[in-house]
Amino acid sequence: MSYYIENIFLCLAVPLILSLLFRKGRQQTFTVFVILGMGSCLLSAYVSSFFAGSYGADTAVAVMEITPVCEEVVKFLPLLFYLLVFEPDKHEIVSPAIGIAVGFVTFENVCYLTENGAADFSYVLIRGVSAGSLHLLCGIALGCGIAYVFQKKWIMVTGTIGALGACVVFHGIYNILITANSRWNLIGYLFPIFLIFALLAVKKFRLYRKIEFE
Repeated sequence: MSYYIENIFLCLAVPLILSLLFRKGRQQTFTVFVILGMGSCLLSAYVSSFFAGSYGADTAVAVMEITPVCEEVVKFLPLLFYLLVFEPDKHEIVSPAIGIAVGFVTFENVCYLTENGAADFSYVLIRGVSAGSLHLLCGIALGCGIAYVFQKKWIMVTGTIGALGACVVFHGIYNILITANSRWNLIGYLFPIFLIFALLAVKKFRLYRKIEFE
């Protein structure tokens, strides 16, 4: 991301920030986390570039090994701050995690379109839906995992690290698949979407009731 992503961030964030003046309650909270998610995407671009340059990694290595770790850790920071400072109830954790994921992938997709154009509608659609599904799944998984482990202090730290690590691994697998030059590329784009539908099926049949999706 060598172009003016800061300007893109301001263009997207300012209307959302202004909307906070006219919203309250959960709507306002969700919007705040969407903005934080966009900021996390901006920050992760700098962090990933720094580590890629420090280790002399090429594009492929950076995408598969550095980017997943940096993006998931940076996305986790606003949520961690929220948990430590505001100490929310377990039912108030998943929604902020989703908000961060939505803001992150929205900004990421806008930057992608700015850099590569939007001439190929089918590719842009598949890429947008798959990336959106990936980050949404990571947000839900991290939110649900933390909502569960924060109820049990004896596994709070290790459980949080485990949930974050699972998201990093899942993100890394996705990046490896979409960079492959074979049928695995298509599988990489499609499997997050199928997992979204599987998650919806799980929700429909109420196989989890301990964590509330808002």
